[in-house]
Amino acid sequence: MATSPTRTRLDLDRRRRQLVEIGLDLFSERAYDEIAIDDIAAAAGISKGLLYHYFPSKRDFYVEVIREAATVLRARTEPDSSLPPLERLNASIDAYLDHVEQHARGHATLLRGGIGTDPEVRAIVDENRRISAQRIIDAIVEQGGDPTPAVRLAVRGWIGFVEAVSLDWVERREVARDDVRALLVQTLEWAVSSAAGAPGPPV
Repeated sequence: MATSPTRTRLDLDRRRRQLVEIGLDLFSERAYDEIAIDDIAAAAGISKGLLYHYFPSKRDFYVEVIREAATVLRARTEPDSSLPPLERLNASIDAYLDHVEQHARGHATLLRGGIGTDPEVRAIVDENRRISAQRIIDAIVEQGGDPTPAVRLAVRGWIGFVEAVSLDWVERREVARDDVRALLVQTLEWAVSSAAGAPGPPV
């Protein structure tokens, strides 16, 4: 009996997803430039030629891995609306720190350059930053705050601060995790409070 196109498509999608999951593990442990196509194929237990059947190049494979990692990170850090705002923020930061710990090498490579300068990869990273910032803005509005341009600027800047602090923390381990989380929470509170009192643009 001939295989239906729908079944073939499902099998192809399932296999691609399995390969991406293998990529998540590989790029969490080693930097992009340290991994060859042969390494990916060996980890998947398939030939290099078959890997190229699913992904035209290592770069295409990496883009899909980053896309999946971004999706996972957004899901893990999704705010729990049942929690009070401060507890919600702490939980989201904890989830983010979990992600950084589990994907330390790949995360550092992505944020510090290398393949992270690829336009498609950069777009994925920037979209995650935008979503993270918007979640905080939504929480500010929920509490009756006014997301002025200065507040939005402060929140976007804080996202970059979180990335820099978390990467330094996971590499050096000089500060306790609870202290890192407290620092990030306090810095956001200070930044938003200061921005909220900032004067508007000159008329």
